[in-house]
Amino acid sequence: MTTDTNDPLAGLDTIDWAALGHAYGAADDVPGQLRALCGADEDGREKALIDLYGNIFHQGSRYQASAVAVPFLARMAADASLPGRPEVLGLLASLAIGYDEAHLPGGVDVAGCRRETAEFRAKGPARIRAEYDAWVAEAAGEGERRVREIRREAFDFDDQLRYLETELGVYDAVRAEVPGLRALLDDGDPAVRAATAYLLAWFPEEAAPTLPRLLRLLDREPVPAVLATALVAAGLLGDAELVERLRPFLATEDRAVRWAAATALARLGSAEAGVLAELAAAETDPPEPGAPDIPFHDGDLRGYAAAGLTLLADHYPAEALDAVTTGLAATSGPAAFAITAAALRLAFGPQRPAVIPAFAELGERQQRLLRVLASLDSETWRWVNFLEILGAWGLPQDRPALRAYAGMAAE
Repeated sequence: MTTDTNDPLAGLDTIDWAALGHAYGAADDVPGQLRALCGADEDGREKALIDLYGNIFHQGSRYQASAVAVPFLARMAADASLPGRPEVLGLLASLAIGYDEAHLPGGVDVAGCRRETAEFRAKGPARIRAEYDAWVAEAAGEGERRVREIRREAFDFDDQLRYLETELGVYDAVRAEVPGLRALLDDGDPAVRAATAYLLAWFPEEAAPTLPRLLRLLDREPVPAVLATALVAAGLLGDAELVERLRPFLATEDRAVRWAAATALARLGSAEAGVLAELAAAETDPPEPGAPDIPFHDGDLRGYAAAGLTLLADHYPAEALDAVTTGLAATSGPAAFAITAAALRLAFGPQRPAVIPAFAELGERQQRLLRVLASLDSETWRWVNFLEILGAWGLPQDRPALRAYAGMAAE
């Protein structure tokens, strides 16, 4: 094995991968997957990427081997001679933050994560157990009490602390590579520029050196999808002082760029009419940015727009709910999850109501939303994720029951 430091895999064989863990046990398969990811065979690269998403990023979880793989992945992304660099950058982003919709529309609260981990560690198992006991005692009914008891019995302090510390450790491993990866905003491949802007968006502690690079990209980027990605990234890292800098992009010709500008401005606290108009338009007819994809929210611009509209609720409560309800009516399956959560938040507030009133006591817009929910297809209603979102607001988690509550005919 070469020791050339320009080799992305330099040092790979000096690591005892078998002593590291991932989702399926010992991580001794990771070196081969990293080698395949550098290979010329496209099918081999695709399989390696799938395997790495399955073992060092298994359903969003990260492991010992995840952090150790990060420097190799970062060097691959920076090596212009290698294929598949945008996908490697996407894997690095996933390793850092998990699924991005958990952090949208506000961005990564890494300071909160660090504080939460420190507080959890300081409390210790006895205090955490007492908090679980109190939580069980506060259950509203027998069914809820049983569910809470199951969660209490399944809780393991050491496992949870290890989970929190591992996630932060992987995040910080990717953060350590950010200074070197910023240069990829100038890469000749538009897909690499977009993937880099997306990755940089998740590191607010690196905002001071990152934002100027993103803003320079805004001034020269010719590819609309890359420009849109950079706009959203700047909005996630910036503050209200950035509003004037980004506002002109609301008036550009390209719809995806206008969507991105509205998304960024909403996150920065701007509630001007143009922001509402662009996000509402995306609910009715989402922009089609063309290549490369806009990576945020897994490319679901309608779903991200719905999340952005929740930021405008204080200024446009009726208009925001109308727009998101319209978007929800046009979705099916997993695409409905984020929009349902946004719509219910707009309709009923951020917290579950103490009591769901009779349907006749609801406002007209609330009634419309519930009828739309009850009319969604079986492809949507078969998902536990969707049912849990409804349950979080105290709504029936059964389609016939919701239709009955809304006074709709049985099917």
